[in-house]
Formats: sequence, C-alpha cells, structure tokens
Amino acid sequence: FLHPHIRVFLSIAPRICILGPPASGKTTVAMWLCKHLDAIRISQETLLFKETLPLTKEAKAYKERKQKIPNALWANLIQERLSNVDCIKQGWILEGFPENQEQAWMLQSSGIIPVHVVVLYAPDTVLIERNSGKRLDPVTEEVFHTTFDWPRDPWVQQRLVKPEDTSEQEISKKLLEYHRSFPGLFQTYQKILKSINADQPCMDVVSQALTYVQTRHRSAAPFTPRILFCGPPGSGKRLQAALIAEKYGIVNICCGQLLKEAVAEKTKLGELVKAYFDDDRPVPDNLVVKIVAKRLNTLDCVTNGWVLCGFPRDIEQGEQLQRAGIIPN
Repeated sequence: FLHPHIRVFLSIAPRICILGPPASGKTTVAMWLCKHLDAIRISQETLLFKETLPLTKEAKAYKERKQKIPNALWANLIQERLSNVDCIKQGWILEGFPENQEQAWMLQSSGIIPVHVVVLYAPDTVLIERNSGKRLDPVTEEVFHTTFDWPRDPWVQQRLVKPEDTSEQEISKKLLEYHRSFPGLFQTYQKILKSINADQPCMDVVSQALTYVQTRHRSAAPFTPRILFCGPPGSGKRLQAALIAEKYGIVNICCGQLLKEAVAEKTKLGELVKAYFDDDRPVPDNLVVKIVAKRLNTLDCVTNGWVLCGFPRDIEQGEQLQRAGIIPN
C-alpha cells in the first residue's frame, strides 16, 4: 500500500563521540564539527549547567559535594537529552562521553550507539604542558591556549579565565584514570573508531576528524532498517519478526502487545484504548496509528531501526501510517 511515486530522501543525522585524554582538544574539535554539521554538542558542562533536565539537579548535587557522579546517572542524563527532538533531527556530538566501558555499555543498552568515534591522543608531557596554558572563554565556551592558540580579539583576551583543576598534580591524576579506562572503550568501539594525533595544528586535527565523520562505514545494511511484516493469521509473522530483530539488533514492535503496554502503563492514549478493550470493541485506526507512530519515533527505533508486525492490516491503515511519516523501507 505504498504509493509508487512517493520518494523518501534518507539523511543520516550525525551520532559522534569525541574521546581523548584531558587537554587533547576535545571541546575545540566538537565545537568545530557542530558548526560544520549543524549537530547538537553534549558535554558534562552543557548537561550540568545549560540544561534543565529532571536529573540535572541530582547530578549537580554530587558535583557540589565533590563526589563522583555515578555512571548510571550520567547515562540516564545523556539518554534524556538525546531523546529530545533537536538531537533526533540534527544529530549529536558527545564530547568526552563515555568515559569508561561501563558507561559505554549503559549507553548502548539505552539505544545510544554512535556511528563514528574519534579518539584524540598525544604524549602525556605535551598534554601536561598544554593544560597549564589552557584558557576558557566563559561567553562562547571556546578553549584557547596562551602559547598555541591565543585569540586576536583583545576583548576576548580580557575575559578568558583559567579553568578549575589545571594543576599538574590534578592533570596527572586524570591522565592515569584515562589510561586505565581507555582499553575498555577501545574494545567497545574498535570497529567505528578513528585515532587522531592531537599534537599537530588544531585545524589539521579538525580537518581529519571532519573527513572521518563524513565517511559511511561499509555495512551489509545500506540504511537503518524499517521492516514491515505482512501475512495471513498463523503465517508466522511474529516469530519471523522476533528472529529478525534478535539477529540484527533492531527493535521488535508487535501492535497488539504495544496496545496492551499502553493500557498497562496508564498513559493518556492507553486510557482511551482501555475503554475499547473493556467493551470488547476494536480500537479505532487513528488511535492505533498515534500509539504506533509515537513508539516508532522514540530514540531506540530511530537509532537502531525497527520491525513491525500486526499493523497495518488494510490499505486505509497503511495510508494513515504513511501520513504519520512512518514509511518502511
């Protein structure tokens, strides 16, 4: 029931992680990539001081007590932010996340899987030297350096501040922690990871990072799968959908199960469905389409792809789903 003349233009929003030791230039690279790709930059600073997410207050409390913010809390904060419509449409660049393998696994289990991971590296001696001259523009959040990258604008020069924790002892401690965590991160992302030497002119680093994140990985799947299973009752749609979902790591959506979950979770749409369930009447198409479309637009489905069975069952339902922007490929 897809009209043959409808053409769907698929564009892949960037999903990028910029990793590396302290003072390797993650912020600078992330900001430049965001300018080029029109993506949303997410960092510890933006999550804690620029967002008003429900979990922000809890994370800030740890920071104020000078306690380490738990991995699970970071993962939940990131998931919450990336599920916002701007990140889904424009794509995102995670700066300095994940910091360790546990965070990476937590993000993956939430459906947050980067397409490209850029890892900056440089000798510790270079990073320690860089760190001592690091200066921050509190207005633009850009990072400058007293020796390598001093701004020309005298107004910018005047407002630059020295970041906290720039002592040699502090940076050495953070470098040690990074070197301990990195092997686990490398293991998790090795197939999509590109290492770039940060001990070279800033624009060369940015240029190499931009070239890499604009490449597409070779894959058997040319796009994010959006699969529809049709067939008469008893033909095995649900079983095949479950096997496909398991094999390729995509989200399995069964329409009947989805309606039951909406009722069980007592959502507004679920309350409307319940009234039809209680009276043993069929749920109207427009209501089913709303529930299905809402589920298929969530972060895990957009990121990993989906397989849908049990709906639509006729041309009218198919056309309604298409009008809602849900078009299988």
